Amino acid sequence: MNPAQKILQRVFGYTDFRSPQDEIIQTVIGGGDALVLMPTGGGKSLCYQVPALVRPGCAVVVSPLIALMHDQVNALQQLGVRAAFLNSTLGPGETRAIEDALRAGALDLLYVAPERLVQARTLALLEQVPVALFAIDEAHCVSQWGHDFRADYLQLGILHERFAGIPRIALTATADQRTREEICQRLALTEARQFVASFDRPNIRYRIALKHNARQQLLRFLKEERAGDAGIVYCMSRRRVEETAVWLSEQGFTALPYHAGLDAQARADHQSRFLREESVIMVATVAFGMGIDKPDVRFVAHLDMPKTVEAYYQETGRAGRDGGAADAWMIYGLQDVIKLRQMMTSSAGGEAHKRAEQHRLNAMLGLCEITTCRRQALLAYFGETLPRPCGNCDNCLEPVDTWNGTEAARMALSAAYRTGQRFGVNHLVDLLRGASTDKINAFDHQRLPTYGVGKHLDAQQWRSVFRQLVARGYLNVDLSGYGALQLAPSCRPLLRGEAQIELRRETVRKTAKQHTRTPLSSDVDVALWEALRERRRELAEGQGVPPYVIFHDRTVQEMCIQLPRDLPQFARLTGVGERKLEKYGPTFLRVINEYVRSAE
Repeated sequence: MNPAQKILQRVFGYTDFRSPQDEIIQTVIGGGDALVLMPTGGGKSLCYQVPALVRPGCAVVVSPLIALMHDQVNALQQLGVRAAFLNSTLGPGETRAIEDALRAGALDLLYVAPERLVQARTLALLEQVPVALFAIDEAHCVSQWGHDFRADYLQLGILHERFAGIPRIALTATADQRTREEICQRLALTEARQFVASFDRPNIRYRIALKHNARQQLLRFLKEERAGDAGIVYCMSRRRVEETAVWLSEQGFTALPYHAGLDAQARADHQSRFLREESVIMVATVAFGMGIDKPDVRFVAHLDMPKTVEAYYQETGRAGRDGGAADAWMIYGLQDVIKLRQMMTSSAGGEAHKRAEQHRLNAMLGLCEITTCRRQALLAYFGETLPRPCGNCDNCLEPVDTWNGTEAARMALSAAYRTGQRFGVNHLVDLLRGASTDKINAFDHQRLPTYGVGKHLDAQQWRSVFRQLVARGYLNVDLSGYGALQLAPSCRPLLRGEAQIELRRETVRKTAKQHTRTPLSSDVDVALWEALRERRRELAEGQGVPPYVIFHDRTVQEMCIQLPRDLPQFARLTGVGERKLEKYGPTFLRVINEYVRSAE
């Protein structure tokens, strides 16, 4: 075995790298720079942790979140790796101790926030010691086009200037071609080798539905399919986060809010509970989630539509990191689109930025409205081709019914035109259905030719027609007032009878087959499984770390199936390196041996 493979087995307890991990690691060990795009749960951390232990000196890891630093350092220390972090949670004495350890060569990895790294004092400190490599995690934060932009990342190009010859590796789970180019340009990585792994997460079931009654739809999903599971519920606003968390708690769930408006201690406490306890639901804005390492998140639910496909992919990717079955469940409506477009219009970005954001929102809306395989469309957005439909999204499992909506579309467009393009969808639906409302009477709209011509469709069906016309660019939403619908130039062929349009028929989909909370093999005895998990929980609580830092569920399952009886057998389990074998092998073997004796 080469040095990298020896460390993989001895420290991390794995026998083989996943492609392209081995090639990335050899590139960095050899002193080369790399840009790595790898999906959440794909093993990005090993791509710099293994080279850090092979190359002389200490690896410096740029990480954007304090909680993420703590989790990764805890996990590395469990493996016997000499890791530490420098951030604002440390007192002066603790900071000095870590800096002394760095100077003494007593650290293998040092995690630092970007704002601290670029301080003159930190740069001067690093120039005094041998640095093995620089790893820039969550590198998409450098992109001003991205959804997680961090201004501090813009200064990281200084590493190329001050530490020439030291390899740098930038890593992210989400970046389209434009964002990749910006990462390379801003971090001076134009000569770096680029590694783009598959974006596919086949264990995640993508499901997107029209929003009718958001709370009841979410409650049905949780009770019928994900009872007792840990998950994340994303909402667009802080107020909606707070209200949803309270409501879910009233329904008997353990639900915690998380958003930027909470004080730092509350956010830290809620995140800690989510990571360390089971069956906790985090209700959050996009302020929560970057770098979350919890492997057993079984679902990510969106009560509002994300504004970009990148954001959707990154947020849904927090489910099923352990490879087990997981759900990406979302409901959306036209109001989501209007709100997001209003937010873009009022943003401080320039016209070019707003146009790019509008393009990305349209792509997200297109993913929602598509009638073919969602996974194929999602991967195509990132430049990847899936040859066949996935068989694990709602459109594959329950193919969408479509209908010729040409005549209905013309009626809808005509209604918008004849009312002066000054009214929103609700008034236009009332007009088409021949309703007698104060607004229709006030504007004398009952005299229009389109009044009452659409009684053959109910209000929900008409709202679906209008939403799909907006999604496909036939109607625009006026963002300066009350969401008036206005004709787009692209609607002319449709109005003139020169084009046809197929619309999706909105139906209530059946409940998906329920996933088991923990995908146990039939070979696993539930009593032993629970006994091992209880021992893991006790050890984790005693050290103040999440249970998965001790062993992942996959390793515990292997214990149940292989029933190791001594330390050499225990060492062959996935995820058991030398340090964990020494530290935890005897206590878990006692549980297994007691189980075997009782079964004899």
